[in-house]
Amino acid sequence: MKITTVTLPPLIRLSGMKYTCALLVVLCLALTSHSQTKQTFITTDLNHYWAAFDQIVQTKDSAKQIQLIQDLYINKASEGLKQMILARGYTAAEYIQQINAYPLFWQSLRKNTTQLNQYYPAINQGIAQLKKAYPNLTPASIYFSIGAFRTGGMIHENKLLIGCEFSAADKTTFTKELPNALQTFYQLQNPLKELALLCTHEYIHTQQKPLVNNLLSSCLYEGIAEFISCKVTEQPSTTPAIAFGKANESKVVEQFVKDLFNFTNDDNWLWGRNANHLKLRDLGYYIGYEMAERYYNANKNKTAAIKTLIELDYTNEKEVERIVNQSKLLPASIEKLYESYDQQRPTIVKIIPFNNGSSTVSPGLTSITVYFSEPMVKYNTGIDYGPLGNQAFPEILPNRTFSDDGLSWTFTANLKPNQQYQILISNNFRKANGIRLKPYLIDFKTK
Repeated sequence: MKITTVTLPPLIRLSGMKYTCALLVVLCLALTSHSQTKQTFITTDLNHYWAAFDQIVQTKDSAKQIQLIQDLYINKASEGLKQMILARGYTAAEYIQQINAYPLFWQSLRKNTTQLNQYYPAINQGIAQLKKAYPNLTPASIYFSIGAFRTGGMIHENKLLIGCEFSAADKTTFTKELPNALQTFYQLQNPLKELALLCTHEYIHTQQKPLVNNLLSSCLYEGIAEFISCKVTEQPSTTPAIAFGKANESKVVEQFVKDLFNFTNDDNWLWGRNANHLKLRDLGYYIGYEMAERYYNANKNKTAAIKTLIELDYTNEKEVERIVNQSKLLPASIEKLYESYDQQRPTIVKIIPFNNGSSTVSPGLTSITVYFSEPMVKYNTGIDYGPLGNQAFPEILPNRTFSDDGLSWTFTANLKPNQQYQILISNNFRKANGIRLKPYLIDFKTK
């Protein structure tokens, strides 16, 4: 442990035990302060990457290149890099493909990755400001490594995992070799200058509870982290979606309400590549940011508001709805919006060749047809287990077909005698406007 030398001011005139006790108190305070503000940064993965890189570019043997990246980088991965590789599914072959495809990009990026310590003071300052606003902050380590273009920053437990192929780039980084979607990102952002704010944002994620897999929770999770990181550091958001959303609030909110109960895949709103018709990625960040900001502004106790937002339990639907409704961003309460949506949902009106609930269904290969109240699009289907699980789910053959008008769908089940079966027709079926089917449970018994 490094001992900090403390020189007492000349006006202090103490002797004997009093002097010793006073000195110990000052030393303890100094050491405590030092330990509280010290942030752990791990950059060993960057050293391993460039050591592997230097050998990889010396050979054209693809098998040898893969072995080099595996031995010198992946096998030596820090705990942070291990989790990033696992979460994003990075492979040795993928690393080599991108090293060979973008040589000028990597050459221009390298210098920045060796000078990240220049940004430590700004990162430390952001975390200290967060700690002041949220005293319950628990420590997290920051790992800098290189991935394969699927995250600039993510978390695992108390670890921040920073992907430097994104986050260490700046306006001097050569990006013209990259795919168009990636070029657009680098044109809109200046990641290295935004690194400190990114770390504060990701630090907040390490304090949050796990999100629930729905669009609203995902938007809140990201928007809360973005708003609080900007608020405590007094810096504007560097995410283009925030400024766009504020300038086009009614248009963005209108589309969000249409999509709110329809999407399980959030690419149109989060973590995607401009899949929405507004042609701007990550507009879900704006939705969550705006909700968090409005909630914060409406509460007199700002420290309590930040605590509530960071510690939000996404499994508590009533608490999520309370915060969303209090923000008054949406045109009505969540409950009323869902009631309106539910009234528009198509239903299953009948099935053949037996009635649902029948206990006398003949065993054997059976074609089952479900009929919808409205036409369905023909590229979204879904069947699943019922409450009794897989033991009550029959063998379903692969031949499944829609009628020409989209009003019925037929599948074949292999039914055994004297069995109870459950087949859930899921909400993955939907109308052309995206509104999803009300799930329907087929529950029957065979003779």
